[in-house]
Amino acid sequence: MSGTLYLCATPIGNLEDITFRVLRTLKEADLIAAEDTRHTIKLLNHFEIKTPMTSYHEFNKVEKARYLVEQLKTGINIALVTDAGTPGISDPGEELVKQCYEAGIRVTSLPGPAACITALTLSGLSTRRFCFEAFLPSDKKEKQQILEELKQETRTMILYEAPHRLVKTLGELREVLGNRSITLCRELTKKYEEAWQTTLDKALERYEDEEPKGECVIVIKGRSFEEKQAEKRSTWDEMSIEEHVAYYEKQGAERKEAMRLAARDRGVSKREIYQSLMRK
Repeated sequence: MSGTLYLCATPIGNLEDITFRVLRTLKEADLIAAEDTRHTIKLLNHFEIKTPMTSYHEFNKVEKARYLVEQLKTGINIALVTDAGTPGISDPGEELVKQCYEAGIRVTSLPGPAACITALTLSGLSTRRFCFEAFLPSDKKEKQQILEELKQETRTMILYEAPHRLVKTLGELREVLGNRSITLCRELTKKYEEAWQTTLDKALERYEDEEPKGECVIVIKGRSFEEKQAEKRSTWDEMSIEEHVAYYEKQGAERKEAMRLAARDRGVSKREIYQSLMRK
């Protein structure tokens, strides 16, 4: 029988956040695949875990995943850990999981810490609907496309950022999103944990003189539905009713359906749209 891949969530700061189940699994597994063995050995030594390790990281994730899958096929059980938090969340673990499913290998996840969820619950912003963007891409064109998408996002947004890039990222967010309300979280679960409710303008002002420290999670308030609808109405108001109906007809809608959609956009009855067209 094949072995099992265990996705083991490890502390994002405070070592007391590790679960009994994860500790038992790390001890009982045949092998631990770690994003950075130098980092993980400190965790293992703290809990006196002697299980052998192998490195699995962004730069070997495809080739090493194939090797690990072959090991799993022989019946070996492997525990996957990231540097901090839950494997597969903004780390190379997703590639190994994908290959395991393709090979018919059993995968199970041992829940525990995740910086994005920890920050969201601390933020004081809406938690009912949210999206996770992780780190913005380094490619300028791709980054700009994502920022433009986030500009229209009505859900609460969660981003990761390293301290040395924080000011640049805050500036890029301010330029595209405007002066949004945010909660800036630093040093989560650690001694100097901070969840600062502020705005992009005030955050930029603070870090003009202060050097950012600690890994950061930026939680951003989404646009309200009212703002989005007002912007849409403004766009439609710039069109004549004829142009508005023609817009939907060009997209393939029948005349009646195009009239219905135009009426919905303008917040009027379909009869009003029809009468206006007839007058013309």
